[in-house]
Amino acid sequence: MREYILVFLVAASVTYLLTVIAREIALRTGAVARVRDRDVHAEPIPYLGGLAMLGGLVAAYLVARELPFLSLSGAVVFRDAGVVIVAGALICAVGVLDDLFELDALTKLGGQLLAAGFLVAFGVQFYFFTGPDGQVFSLDPTQSALLTGFLVVATINAVNFVDGLDGLAAGVVGVGALAFFLFCYQLTSLNNAPRATTAALLAVALAGACVGFLPHNFNPARLFMGDSGSMLIGLVLSASAVTLTGQFAGSDLSQGGAGSQASLAPTLLPLLLPITILVVPLLDLVLAVVRRTRAGRSPFAPDKQHLHHRLLEIGHSQRRAVLIMWMWAALVAFGTVLASLYSGPWVVAALAGGAGLTVALTFLLPVLHRPGHAVPAGPPA
Repeated sequence: MREYILVFLVAASVTYLLTVIAREIALRTGAVARVRDRDVHAEPIPYLGGLAMLGGLVAAYLVARELPFLSLSGAVVFRDAGVVIVAGALICAVGVLDDLFELDALTKLGGQLLAAGFLVAFGVQFYFFTGPDGQVFSLDPTQSALLTGFLVVATINAVNFVDGLDGLAAGVVGVGALAFFLFCYQLTSLNNAPRATTAALLAVALAGACVGFLPHNFNPARLFMGDSGSMLIGLVLSASAVTLTGQFAGSDLSQGGAGSQASLAPTLLPLLLPITILVVPLLDLVLAVVRRTRAGRSPFAPDKQHLHHRLLEIGHSQRRAVLIMWMWAALVAFGTVLASLYSGPWVVAALAGGAGLTVALTFLLPVLHRPGHAVPAGPPA
């Protein structure tokens, strides 16, 4: 665990420091977010935060290769992690071009498919799933490539869609990456398996990169991650989940905590987690596609009706809206991890309590902060 903490700190520190350089590059190259009708920022903000996050991931990877415990793990751990980093650099380059020249949607989709194809070509893909009874379901090469490509591209676009408020995408993905790291680590611990996995390494490095970027990106933001960042962290999040099935024996994935059968098959989490972590942005994505196509517009045509816009409409400030969506992401991500590894009344109670608190903060805070609901002053003395 200590080496993973060090990887987290390296990714966070390097990203934090490189953000200053990325901002300067953005200003000099004109990669600046102009103020549009659908935006909530009131002045132009530089892009290219993804370059700093990529630098943090690369630094974490290089440091991890030199650490005693991680460096002695199987060669496949760093091989697959290196493939994901290269694919991340590829999608980050596509994002940089978009931040500079505003590529059309089909060109960006082509870049996303190219990055996903790179992962599949070098063996970072789904191989099998294990049912609750321990039965292994293997995938043929075509099924594996299609499922991997779909998950990666869907996650990239979901993160891109949610990147609408200062700190929102970095916080949501950071929470999800941390939850997935804890899942990977606890799963290996419960099954007495080697703690070093590509999934855990990538997840903790991604969480660190997001944390390092947030001080510059939280409202009021001094730098946006842009498509270079949103597509990068979306790819790394989904790819880290994909790598788990290729390195973890199916028989090791069928047991939950204390040897009990968990309420969800843990092996399904690599497929479910990117979806559950991003359930709010994915829902936002689906609603946006339906809304735009019903209006006779392109599904990629921008508007100002996303979920984070609606939180602002009901009375939340920008900062509070972001914190609320972080809470929803944490509830879903950590709730999914908890339910996949453990079972019992305490799990239900914990999930119900977390859900109740999050719902209350989402809908009651705007009411309590309305001027008409202010506490009246007492009578004069």
